[in-house]
Amino acid sequence: MKDQQSPFHRPNRRQFLGQSACAALGNLSILNTLLNLKLAGSAAAQSAPTDYRTLVCVFLHGGNDSFNWLVPRDAARHAVYTTTRDNLALGLNTLRPLTQSGGDGQEYGLHPNCPGLQEMFNGLGGDTAKRRAAWISNVGTLIAPVTKAQYLAETMPLPRALFSHSDQIDQWQTSVPQGMTQLSGWAGRAADVLHASSNATNFSMNLSLAGNNLLQVGNQTSQFVVTDQGALTFTGSYIGDTSHFHRIKNSAHRSILSQQYSNLVQESFSGLTRSSIELQEFFLQKFSTYDDSAVAGMFPNSYMGSQFRAAAKMIGLRQALGLHRQTLFIGFGGWDHHTELLDSQAPMLSVLDAGLAGFQRALDAMGLQDSVISFTSSDFSRTLRSNGRGTDHAWGANALVMGGPVQGGRIYGTFPNLAIDSNNDTGYGGRMIPTTSVDQFVGEMLRWFGVKASDMPYVLPNLGNFYNASSSTLPIGFLKPGTWS
Repeated sequence: MKDQQSPFHRPNRRQFLGQSACAALGNLSILNTLLNLKLAGSAAAQSAPTDYRTLVCVFLHGGNDSFNWLVPRDAARHAVYTTTRDNLALGLNTLRPLTQSGGDGQEYGLHPNCPGLQEMFNGLGGDTAKRRAAWISNVGTLIAPVTKAQYLAETMPLPRALFSHSDQIDQWQTSVPQGMTQLSGWAGRAADVLHASSNATNFSMNLSLAGNNLLQVGNQTSQFVVTDQGALTFTGSYIGDTSHFHRIKNSAHRSILSQQYSNLVQESFSGLTRSSIELQEFFLQKFSTYDDSAVAGMFPNSYMGSQFRAAAKMIGLRQALGLHRQTLFIGFGGWDHHTELLDSQAPMLSVLDAGLAGFQRALDAMGLQDSVISFTSSDFSRTLRSNGRGTDHAWGANALVMGGPVQGGRIYGTFPNLAIDSNNDTGYGGRMIPTTSVDQFVGEMLRWFGVKASDMPYVLPNLGNFYNASSSTLPIGFLKPGTWS
């Protein structure tokens, strides 16, 4: 199978309507959310940080079957898993053993095609002091905590359009699952409250390697879209492109933009476009001259390898770009395995594993491991029950979090009972009700990133339903002591 490209297409989002049968709770939740989303203008100025920190989101578009990524490895729970998953179950002896240094104390294994992440969990280079990876179990979109009884009775507000690709992508990226037409993402809103006080530049702190995305769009800030070759400019299609066609085309564009216009709208548009081009060319110059030869061999020769290599260069450029705080977005599509799950997921996990592990090794080699947290997101996980040859859309999923600030070598959250119709199952073939919310997962990383408790209601409007942002403890606990405030 060919290496998967990253076809990130923004779906058309539907206009919101309250879905929950619990109308009073649902409407109150939406009202509170709307009020919280108006707080941007009143965010207090923060003292500028002197350190550098980056969040890297790796979005697995399509819904990764994460219960075949992280699997129970003790005999009793693996037997339940085997019964439930039937023809899709991975054999106990094929799993790559994980050695926990805490967590829930249970035995787990990874998909056999994930040797790199096994090393990151057990210890980089065999050093248990360098456990870089951990998993957050059964995490998903929630407005408030929900039990199976509440789900079935519809007595609590639920995320709109559960099991829908477009809606759940939006909700993971906005952390506003009420179904509102929310045009900003949580990383964008974090930029709204952090960028001006944290970064000594007007260059965007949110950089995307996967085109436009909702996650990084703020109400007052924008994202900056780049490629693994740098930024698109009028000096060529990509870096190094000096073809006759592009020289002629770009010369014409520059000529048009260099004109002075008496019409104010035309002149404003021309000025904004010139400024954008100048930023692109500034970035391209920095990117193309950055020497990463010492770590280039750590990245696999694949599309995802080039994405992660570009991400490492952008992190290395933080100081030159004046970015004390930075987010990066990487997309990897093709995880909607309704058929041929075993045959299709395995090579894709190989590509993902090699890219993520190479990225972390490079960060360690560059001395940047303690200032970067990487994590995975996906639309949702998949049904535990096979549909014959694959799986269908579900809800709660297992997510990876990785980096020097992470207390690696542990499974966090509550790994669900994988028996069909268990207390975690909605009643439709193993759709797990999340026991950890996206807000808790994201909120912990944002505490490390520097978002103040007073700004959390704006960045994560529903966090207060799960966690007190002023608490002296963390919502999940996967960060090392002393790395957050």
